[in-house]
Amino acid sequence: MMNVEIKNFQELDAQELYDILQLRSEVFVVEQDCVYQDMDYKDQLALHIIGYKKKRIVAYTRVFKPGYYFKEASIGRVVVRKSERQYGYGLEIMKVSIETIHINFGPTPIYISAQKYLTKFYTSLGFNIVGEEYLEDGIPHVGMIRE
Repeated sequence: MMNVEIKNFQELDAQELYDILQLRSEVFVVEQDCVYQDMDYKDQLALHIIGYKKKRIVAYTRVFKPGYYFKEASIGRVVVRKSERQYGYGLEIMKVSIETIHINFGPTPIYISAQKYLTKFYTSLGFNIVGEEYLEDGIPHVGMIRE
């Protein structure tokens, strides 16, 4: 069972922030063998959706209101700890992220920059591909919008 907390940057304590950055680095830098700058000074503007299991972060996203990152509201840094991927936490954290955007910013389109291999997953959540495939940090991505 995963418990989800939603916090702005100022509400994160040092240990939570460290654990979030550690998980993002573990998956996006080490597991995906991708050298990129994760800490981009956008965390301060985000709402952080944090999934815990027995006090350990197992899933995470960050969400932005329209105009902060993209023209639309957006969800990014979608990550589930490798050892926890069989439990549906990705779907759960995305549903909470979508709901959080609607509660905080109203019924607004949501944009994501999705790794191409995950398009079926995001399509199941109501996202549709917009535009052409592109490389982001050497990984094929597509833009997707949920109206």
